[in-house]
Amino acid sequence: MDAQLLTRQALKAFAESQRTTFEKELKTLVEIPSISADPTKAQDIQRCAQAAKSLFERYGGHAEILDTPGNPLIHGWFSQDFDKTITVYNHMDVQPANEPEWTAEPFEFTIQGDTYRGRGSTDDKGPALSAFFGAVAAHQAGVPINMHFLWELEEEIGSPNFEEGLKKHKDKLRTDAIVVSDTVWITRGKPSTPAGLRGLKGFRLTLETADHDLHSGVVGGAARNPLSELITLVGQMVDGNTGRILIPDFYDEVIPPSAEELEGWRVSGFTTETFMKDHQLKGVRTQDPVEILTRVWGMPTMEVHGVVGGYTGPGIKSAVAPRAEIKLSCRLVPAMNEASTMARIKSFVKSKNPDVVIHEFEEWVRSLSDGFDRLHHEMLADSPHVAWIGATSFRPGESVSAVMARADSMLQSTESLRSGWRMADTGDGPQLPNVAQWRGLIEVALSTGRIGLV
Repeated sequence: MDAQLLTRQALKAFAESQRTTFEKELKTLVEIPSISADPTKAQDIQRCAQAAKSLFERYGGHAEILDTPGNPLIHGWFSQDFDKTITVYNHMDVQPANEPEWTAEPFEFTIQGDTYRGRGSTDDKGPALSAFFGAVAAHQAGVPINMHFLWELEEEIGSPNFEEGLKKHKDKLRTDAIVVSDTVWITRGKPSTPAGLRGLKGFRLTLETADHDLHSGVVGGAARNPLSELITLVGQMVDGNTGRILIPDFYDEVIPPSAEELEGWRVSGFTTETFMKDHQLKGVRTQDPVEILTRVWGMPTMEVHGVVGGYTGPGIKSAVAPRAEIKLSCRLVPAMNEASTMARIKSFVKSKNPDVVIHEFEEWVRSLSDGFDRLHHEMLADSPHVAWIGATSFRPGESVSAVMARADSMLQSTESLRSGWRMADTGDGPQLPNVAQWRGLIEVALSTGRIGLV
């Protein structure tokens, strides 16, 4: 191993030398609309898989496209000659880009100063490419570890075929440690270690009260209105102003954040002002920074994602809709049980409106945090290669769909700490991947079979 290539100065020079190349490769990936939720984008999904495979081959690595019952997995690697293997997880699929706030084509990659714009530049193609170039640097330096990558193309739809893919290809995917490169940094310049993930359970409420549109001048006031009824029901389930879930006993299993966690969040560097700026929020439910972090990391939520029904074209159509649908999900925290949570929701809905039908999404992601924080501190204390001081440990509010819950089939060492890292994010898009992120991956590779954000 050439230690001279791993100095801060050498890594900085590597980062600067690769900037144009990084941007070219990110442009290629971002401009493929790999929207997993859209069946019409199936060919783009395959095109993205092929582009990812070619990426590894261009930089001296190897890759294969692994089939699943749904979208494929991309398995790439640099070297298989060493005793220890580290696998970095990212996803290549993206959300639909139908938000009205887009001021340019979402699948055209653009650069504004140090900000990259385009769907997937932040979630999660940019972070994937940052980890990839970190591995390129480590490989060139001769770091004695097998660096593998597993890129998914169904994360944004709940990873319905990820588990089957892992089981089918488990012999190829065996590893000693996993890095999930799909989380966030709390603040610029201060590394953060995710110590768990909130769970996710999605469901839909539907109600049908007629078989066709009805003239409101003829039946209005007498006919049932499914839109009004569903909206009323959701208002009884969750307080739209405070976010408080109103279903009886919903919080019974919740373990509140510990005093140690709350203190860690207080000194993390998180500010309400930066949070609002990064996410372009016009208002928040509280200005207290610790309370914000408690809400997004430490407590369950119920969010309304969409209302379907009635006329949505220009102007107004004075008809009573025959059917309606509301899409919701809950974020679950440690100790919450998906089955009992859904049982409470179903019981409440039936008591308020027995005609409403609940449609559960088959996939759900359990919350993960037990033991992560302890292992994180042990890793920082034990590894001589970890040089970063003052890293913040936290449990992010997002879920990496089904990945952490099913990664056990890949692991061949029970000593591995499954954690994650992600490039710094400004809200407008990721900044140029810097030496800190690349050094982090190299430091991870140097640690002996135990990993985490550094």
